[in-house]
Amino acid sequence: MDKSIFNPDHQETDVSSKIIAGLERISEAFKVLLWDKAKLLGLSPIQIQILIFIAYHKTEFCNVSHLAKEFNITKPTISDAIRVLDKKGLITKEYSSSDSRSYSIGLSQAGTETIGQISDFANPLKMQLNAVGSSELESLFGTLSKLIYQLNTSGILSVQRTCYGCKFYSKKSDQDYCNLLNKKLLNKDIRLDCPEFEVRHAQ
Repeated sequence: MDKSIFNPDHQETDVSSKIIAGLERISEAFKVLLWDKAKLLGLSPIQIQILIFIAYHKTEFCNVSHLAKEFNITKPTISDAIRVLDKKGLITKEYSSSDSRSYSIGLSQAGTETIGQISDFANPLKMQLNAVGSSELESLFGTLSKLIYQLNTSGILSVQRTCYGCKFYSKKSDQDYCNLLNKKLLNKDIRLDCPEFEVRHAQ
């Protein structure tokens, strides 16, 4: 118990525990900002996250099954959120011609207008990061991007579309490289959510 990550005394001698405690606080800040925006617009946090996801991702990802994996919640929870968004007129549904139960989700005109009101909820976090030097930001991002990939490979994060897990990614002379773009990747070039991502299968 003395060596618990959450024990402040243990944190003093263990940097990784301090980092985890820091990530927890940042996560709390993210949730507070999301909740504040949700209450302001009469939506739930997951409804806001669904709208933002739909606005910036391919149609093939905008269905109940994928959204459940994306946000690590159950299909019924996603379906409930979508039902409310549909009732509010913020989304559209395009049903599959081969399966009447399956549909992809898009934004209605009202939904598109709502995106302009909700997609800035995390700006206070960005403002703080903007005050940090570029070299420090790149170093921080490099660590975070690798941590996210490692959490995915260990099964804790179920969905990721980062360069490290993509079939187009490789190492050439110890340099990150994209074989789709045919270019070296600097630390800042690594993507967390690449639209061209294709999963790399084990050889």
